[in-house]
Amino acid sequence: MTKLILRALAGETLPTPPIWMMRQAGRYLPEYRATRAQAGDFLSLCYNPELAAEVTLQPIRRYGFDAAILFADILLLPQALGPKLWFETGEGPRMETTTTAAQVAALRPTEAIHDTLAPIYETVRILARELPKETTLIGFAGAPWTVATYMIAGRGSKDQGAAHALKAADRATFAALINRITEATVEYLSAQIVAGAEVVKLFDSWAGSLKGADFADFAVKPTARIIAALKARHPGIPVIAFPREAGNGYIGFAAATGADCVAIDNSVSPEWAAANVQKDGCVQGNLAPHHMVTGGPDLIRETRRVVDAFRHGPHIFNLGHGITPDADPANVQLMIDTVRGG
Repeated sequence: MTKLILRALAGETLPTPPIWMMRQAGRYLPEYRATRAQAGDFLSLCYNPELAAEVTLQPIRRYGFDAAILFADILLLPQALGPKLWFETGEGPRMETTTTAAQVAALRPTEAIHDTLAPIYETVRILARELPKETTLIGFAGAPWTVATYMIAGRGSKDQGAAHALKAADRATFAALINRITEATVEYLSAQIVAGAEVVKLFDSWAGSLKGADFADFAVKPTARIIAALKARHPGIPVIAFPREAGNGYIGFAAATGADCVAIDNSVSPEWAAANVQKDGCVQGNLAPHHMVTGGPDLIRETRRVVDAFRHGPHIFNLGHGITPDADPANVQLMIDTVRGG
């Protein structure tokens, strides 16, 4: 019997939506924190296939989600292109910046990324062997715009100002960087698929700050290019796209990019998304993550609201963004029980 998430991605409307959760392997789980301590630091955990597979499996054992998503980080790909990457405790990632034409030209050749990323592919192979037969394995990468914002600024930011400034001042260099990331992302995701990923997802976490023609040029077109290349190499591979906070940009995104599913953040209502996005195919989302912290009747009511809004079409239940470290594991179980039990 075909796995539930694959059925939803193929356009089937199911009586109970399949469910997984962004960042489901993470700091809200005590077992994750123990494994992270064993690894020593975050990057060491990402590059240790046995431990990365272990933390990927932990939420599957605890909750029985319908999918597992590879434990990795979107910045491993740009690191494989050459810039140094490190994590500051309590502050997040830091990266050597790429802001000039010479620096873009000096990035490692796309085919060289696999040397660095080989442990990630091994993690995928372990998971393909060890996951329950009914659980779908999802691989992922950051979308080019979001990855570029970190490469240009050297860190995350609230407004992606450095990337917007480079885009305005030197569009040719900016476009060249997007192009290099796009090429590398195709190779990275293709290697994950060869290793055993059954679905891949593109996280464009900062898509919402792109407006007008920039959204088309740097969110839609690179995503379309990646999806077309992957489907040419791997016919039938489903792709989920997540242009977070795209607003009206969600409308028509699936048709414009070839995505099999559009993940929806919680800045739009499920009713709006059902009317405007789900009419084109599968949607994923979109319970607000704060309910995993606060729980209670609001969690139950809003979970039922999301399920009810999307019940007339293909839907994968998920949060509107990643679960936060302060979430209560018991609230995750309550959410799952509400989705599956009514």
